[in-house]
Amino acid sequence: MTLMTDAAQRATPAPRESVYRPPHPLDLARTVGMLRRGGTDPTMVADGPRLWMAFRTDAGVATLCLRQGTDGVRASAWGPGAAEALDRVPRLCGADDDSAGFVIGHPQLEEAARRHPGIRMTRTDRVFDALACAIIEQKVTGMQAFGAWRYLVTRFGVRAPGPTPRPLFASPSHEVWRSIPSWEFHRAAVEPPQARTIARSAMRGASIERAMLAASDGDRRDRVLTSLPGIGVWTSAETRIRSLGDPDAVSVGDFHLAHEVGYALTGSRTDDDGMLELLAPWAGHRQRIIRLIFASGIREPRRGPRLAPEDHRRR
Repeated sequence: MTLMTDAAQRATPAPRESVYRPPHPLDLARTVGMLRRGGTDPTMVADGPRLWMAFRTDAGVATLCLRQGTDGVRASAWGPGAAEALDRVPRLCGADDDSAGFVIGHPQLEEAARRHPGIRMTRTDRVFDALACAIIEQKVTGMQAFGAWRYLVTRFGVRAPGPTPRPLFASPSHEVWRSIPSWEFHRAAVEPPQARTIARSAMRGASIERAMLAASDGDRRDRVLTSLPGIGVWTSAETRIRSLGDPDAVSVGDFHLAHEVGYALTGSRTDDDGMLELLAPWAGHRQRIIRLIFASGIREPRRGPRLAPEDHRRR
């Protein structure tokens, strides 16, 4: 962690602070921490027990620091958007997550739920941030996507205020995403189809966010997103999971997900159709089951070599 000098500490404005006391068990790291896109995510960092996040609000950029203690989740916020950032803490911690009617009925997943009772569906309401990130992650490895996200956000985002353990940046607004030159996407190793999809979506960024926040269920939100060129069911699901805490979203088309779900539930891998059939008994809560599968530690043994990322940029 970067140590601040006495002068820098004196120059840092005092944060706004609050304490959120959830009426339910909460695992902050597994609930909010799942938003982090790799260890070098420029918008989020885990610093010991603290989670630091940078994002835009209607009032401006904010930095939010969350730490869970015996008395609840202590939140500190800096920047012009600090008050709005504090208002978002309950939703980030799963306050809107309604698991009524969710019955697990699977011994190993019941055990995972017993060991991790505080896994909640987080909600950021930052639809376009999640959409842009998901588009970048289309058809590439996580390492490639995280590198591209880091390059574009640090270059075109806004430096976040406050005593962050390393520099953090709020991701670009949809107006800025729309104006990023094609050669900068190339430098980030984002392929032209994905770059064009981000630019086209950014032209309708405000209306996309309004429609998504107004839609009453996952199916309606899915239709909003998949009506856009270059956005399919995988990108839609990833966006809904991160921004709206959709408890039923399933990332159909993911390179690994069907294999992991099949192995966890039956002991052998399956394809997307088989995954959807296996998850059908939990309709309305399928993302909850997927989260429990990953929390359970049940993993299909890796037998082949890792996929080597391709880089077609000219050096």
